[in-house]
Amino acid sequence: KKSEQELKEEEMDLFTKYYMEWKGGRKSVNMSYTNIPRFYYRLPAEDEVLLQKLREESRAVFLQRKSRELLDNEELQNLWFLLDKHQTSPMTGEEAMINYENFLKVGEKAGPKCKQFFTAKIFAKLLHNDPYGRISIMQFFNYVMRKVWLHQTRIGLSLYDVAGQGYLRESDLENYILELIPTLPQLDGLEKSFYSFYVCTAVRKFFFFLDPLRTGKIKIQDILACSFLDDLLELRDEELSKESQETNWFSAPSALRVYGQYLNLDKDHNGMLSKEELSRYGTGTLTNIFLDRVFQECLTYDGEMDYKTYLDFVLALENRKEPAALQYIFKLLDIENKGYLNVFSLNYFFRAIQEQMKIHGQEPVSFQDVKDEIFDMVKPKDPYKISLQDLINSSQGDTVTSILIDLNGFWTYENREVLVASDNDSTADVDDT
Repeated sequence: KKSEQELKEEEMDLFTKYYMEWKGGRKSVNMSYTNIPRFYYRLPAEDEVLLQKLREESRAVFLQRKSRELLDNEELQNLWFLLDKHQTSPMTGEEAMINYENFLKVGEKAGPKCKQFFTAKIFAKLLHNDPYGRISIMQFFNYVMRKVWLHQTRIGLSLYDVAGQGYLRESDLENYILELIPTLPQLDGLEKSFYSFYVCTAVRKFFFFLDPLRTGKIKIQDILACSFLDDLLELRDEELSKESQETNWFSAPSALRVYGQYLNLDKDHNGMLSKEELSRYGTGTLTNIFLDRVFQECLTYDGEMDYKTYLDFVLALENRKEPAALQYIFKLLDIENKGYLNVFSLNYFFRAIQEQMKIHGQEPVSFQDVKDEIFDMVKPKDPYKISLQDLINSSQGDTVTSILIDLNGFWTYENREVLVASDNDSTADVDDT
């Protein structure tokens, strides 16, 4: 008679035997599962110091190898020389052109690093209306330069990707921009004591527009795809015009302007803004109802707003045509958190505009008229509800939000015909002169 332990062991042996036979049988029947690539790699835990170090080193070596695969300045000069040497006549104005045959010849002579650029697909992309079937040498060279720059920038950003997952956290992007400052001549005049405020100002724009769900991280691909990095690296130009600096969020004058406004609003000099202090923002005509919603929905500390939250507020109000800005304002207007604006919510905010008009001695405008105009402008899918997408699709989101939150914005809308006429008169006077 076998003991209970022996019976269990025998049962396990039989199970193992039959399982291995069954597994082997399946393997012989269908081998396709072996072709499925591995898609999950466990990240090292915090206490696995050696594995973490190994992963960091391997990523660094990989990025160095990728960097060496890019064309350097000497190789780019050689490429330009070869393209210029093989240009195909006749000249189109002052622009040098090249046909497909010579294009392939250059590809053979340019070296292995250039091989990826000399394909029929890229040639067809750059082929426009040339009667001889040629492409512009300058356009092709600019295309190569842009590709090289994108790869260089991606590698540069990846070096700051501590997690190694293809995205940057706020601290990662802060480190990247902080180390970039000395390479930007347009920022030479910034005091080092202002660096932290500058970095905060620059990083907020990336996260406000590229992280709408507020996850605290941005894909490196998204950073490369947007124009913000171009604007930031434009500051390498030592002869950047004053107009360009004023319109560039990342320039020193722009960053100092935003921070200076914050300091001017902070009357008690405690480094934070109360609702009363923020009410003087811009023309000082934002309604109290709207400001109440700002302090209800946005992150505050003991009922006061810090600089980072203020930057989001400024980015939203200065870019009201952008979907991310409309999303920010829409959340504040959606008082019932239903995902749409109805007649009640429109009336709730416009009532404050009417009260401001009375204070300024103006005759209040009928809400019914304004409500009808808003629905006519937006043309929502549901005739009684305005969704965020309706607002974005209408291309009138900036006008609608201005009407509801800012007396000055409403006044501008109401007097748009008078303002246009006066602009035309001014233009005519200039022409006459």
